[in-house]
Amino acid sequence: MPRRITAGLAATLLIFSLMLSGCSSGDSGTLVIYSGRTNDLIGPLVEQFKAETGIEIEVRYGDSAEMAGILLLEGKASPADVFLAQDPASLGLVALNGMFTELPGTITDQVPRRFSDPAGGWVGISGRARTVAINPTTLDAPLPNGIWDLTKPEYAGIGIAPANGSFLAFVATMILTEGEDRTLEWLEAIAANSPSDFPKNSPIVAAVDSGEISIGLVNHYYLLRLEAERGSAVAQNHFLSAGDAGSLVMPSGAGVLATSSRRSDAEAFIEFMLSGTAQTHFAEMTFEYPLVPGVAPDARLVPLDQIPTPDIDLSELAQVLDRATQLVTEAGLI
Repeated sequence: MPRRITAGLAATLLIFSLMLSGCSSGDSGTLVIYSGRTNDLIGPLVEQFKAETGIEIEVRYGDSAEMAGILLLEGKASPADVFLAQDPASLGLVALNGMFTELPGTITDQVPRRFSDPAGGWVGISGRARTVAINPTTLDAPLPNGIWDLTKPEYAGIGIAPANGSFLAFVATMILTEGEDRTLEWLEAIAANSPSDFPKNSPIVAAVDSGEISIGLVNHYYLLRLEAERGSAVAQNHFLSAGDAGSLVMPSGAGVLATSSRRSDAEAFIEFMLSGTAQTHFAEMTFEYPLVPGVAPDARLVPLDQIPTPDIDLSELAQVLDRATQLVTEAGLI
């Protein structure tokens, strides 16, 4: 059992797994998808795929990390054919334990390599970019170029969500690119700069928009969703240009389980998620980045090929996510 799955978590996941297994037989006539993405995000696409192909599908929804843990506990007995996850760390956990089968090049070649597993175990489907939300009417400082700028006194009070999964993935990226010592140095500098603590990204964006704070570390799509809800927004997304962890693009993605007896149908489902129909859905309905070239993102976003993403193996985030949490705690942020 991988080191990340503690005894207590294993017990919880085992109970969850038993509950899931009781929901359906998971027989060979049905394509079983374990999804870390919610029904409101992918449900319409699942229904369209079923209607177009006639393939019966059962989707089991849950938190991405929990679903990855369940897959590891179930092992070869898992009924899952496809694992669809919100984040690369969850996908990486499954990949690093050898549970994915290699996807064909006809699938993986559709997406830039930097957004998928280099070994071909999973492929990116849509992307969320780290950005800095700013209020241009209250921010009395130059726009930052990279994450180290944010430790300067003029950015005191910056909004962060230190216990949130996307922040921890950002910190894990720092560990892979700059090492543990420099990552802890950055975290301690942020802690000393009187940050504003939030539970997640959406209230950070709301606080920036209202002028409660002037700047916050978030994912790009929260501002676009706020604009869609309200019709307009004062806050703006600022994309960092230094090519550090502040420019991380976190793909959701999917892979086919090596134990699947429905590999052809599973690959067809992933192909559909990379189709123009599905990629346009992510661009227009969830405000994420489509990862297949030729499908345009929202016009308010910096084009994906202009974001200097860190040069890392995204699957390796799974190996350092626990350490990222430890360093954030050690710095006194959680």
